[in-house]
Amino acid sequence: MTPDHSHINHWIFDLDNVLYPAECDLFALIDVKMGEYVARLLDVDRDQARIVQKRYFHDHGTTLAGLMYHHGTDPHDFLHKVHDIDMSRLTPAPRLRQAISDLPGEKLVFTNGDRDYAERVLKHRGLDGLFDQIHDVLACDLVPKPERAAYQSLVETTGINPEQSLFVEDMARNLRPAKELGMTTVWVNTGSEWGARDHAPDFIDHEINDLERWMTGPDINKGTGPT
Repeated sequence: MTPDHSHINHWIFDLDNVLYPAECDLFALIDVKMGEYVARLLDVDRDQARIVQKRYFHDHGTTLAGLMYHHGTDPHDFLHKVHDIDMSRLTPAPRLRQAISDLPGEKLVFTNGDRDYAERVLKHRGLDGLFDQIHDVLACDLVPKPERAAYQSLVETTGINPEQSLFVEDMARNLRPAKELGMTTVWVNTGSEWGARDHAPDFIDHEINDLERWMTGPDINKGTGPT
């Protein structure tokens, strides 16, 4: 590794739109399930449910956090139902698997989803068995990124050294707390309005468009990513 990344001993990856291409749009399927869940819970139509769903997402970091705060929603029930989706949009990524496998040090997944969902995604991408640890929202005591407590939970539970860690994430705002802890940050810019929300260059070290292309090309060895 070059000096830019030679200090990295912990490689941390968000799951959705990072370990699979954003074009797969799994969240569209999850979004439908969330809307149905909110509509049933509040006994409202889909349009009203969507307004509530998005407001909770913006105000609380995740729809689930908002539902728990305002309605005492059972998180296990919610996570099970909204992640019960068809994974056929995902295809194996052998080149990405090899690139991650070749990284020196520990590999982790840090997600606002739950472990069961993460493991299903990894299996369909051919990335199962590759990561040393998966730190999900349940391990964070249901406190989601970008709340500072979620990152503190990651550090305390996994034993990583933030200053020797690199974190890859598609939601720009989720990188600010990571940078404040001393992590090297990589933003996967998918072109999404949600992903770019609260973007600021002071807490983003590298901006890339596609994780596999970055990791299998020459750019990662230069410490920069394609714009």
